[in-house]
Amino acid sequence: MLQSDSARVLDIYRMGLETRNSTFETIVPSWTEWDARHHSHSRFVDIENENITGWIALSPFSSRQVYKGVAEVSIYVDPLYQRRKIGSQLMKQVIDSSEKNGLWTLFSSVFPENEATLKLHQKFGFRIIGSREKIAMLDGKWRDTILLERRSKK
Repeated sequence: MLQSDSARVLDIYRMGLETRNSTFETIVPSWTEWDARHHSHSRFVDIENENITGWIALSPFSSRQVYKGVAEVSIYVDPLYQRRKIGSQLMKQVIDSSEKNGLWTLFSSVFPENEATLKLHQKFGFRIIGSREKIAMLDGKWRDTILLERRSKK
């Protein structure tokens, strides 16, 4: 992922926000805000015919030093390109990169209704570690999340 990809990355993120099934966030951040929240490594885009179709990036789980090897996964695919294995390609890349960059645990929080994302994570060795009932509101409605994690094999 390059700085020049920023507009398309944020556009795909906006599409995810609009589904109301990807995140509790409702406002697309500026690139500066997005960039500051994510690791500088382990950011990837999928490109087909010179068009970015999806992206994946990691965010620090905590600012505490003891958790420096734990990161949260964000993955978004343009709805026009879903069900084409783009998520799988991106997940493989980010797992490989995370291990090369010294991360030992990847974490994700997914809405239970987002079955495709849950299946994608489980396909790559993420295990369900629990759920958070009514953790936050989205559009005035309490929503639950499923927590998943993947420990590095290295």
